[in-house]
Amino acid sequence: MENKKLDQLLVRGLQWILNIALGTLAVILSVALIKETIQFFTYLFLKNNASYDHLLEGILIYFLYFEFIALIIKYFQAHYHFPLRYFVYIGVTAIVRLIVVTHNDPRSVLLYSIAILVLVGALYIANTKLLKRE
Repeated sequence: MENKKLDQLLVRGLQWILNIALGTLAVILSVALIKETIQFFTYLFLKNNASYDHLLEGILIYFLYFEFIALIIKYFQAHYHFPLRYFVYIGVTAIVRLIVVTHNDPRSVLLYSIAILVLVGALYIANTKLLKRE
């Protein structure tokens, strides 16, 4: 009986540490998102020679921040559980950003595209009834 209480106390303590760390990370990501928004609009409206690639990269970075913040919010809403699909969304967005930034080598673009296809396939499989949680 004593070990069970000690285990529960340890789990609660570690859960509090994790929650505080994730809350801190959410605040840091929110500040970075605001900074990225300011930089994006500054680049968009104040620079005359704004390149399409740079603007698209900024938008994708913006969405990465947004997705990580949404993941942390979903973690708390789902009672301390990270949904798999959010990680897949983040992975797809990160690979799309990588394609936009380094699209010089056709072989790399093909491999990144295959990686996106694999991630989308994994998302489909994870959402089938065979793997749904009760």
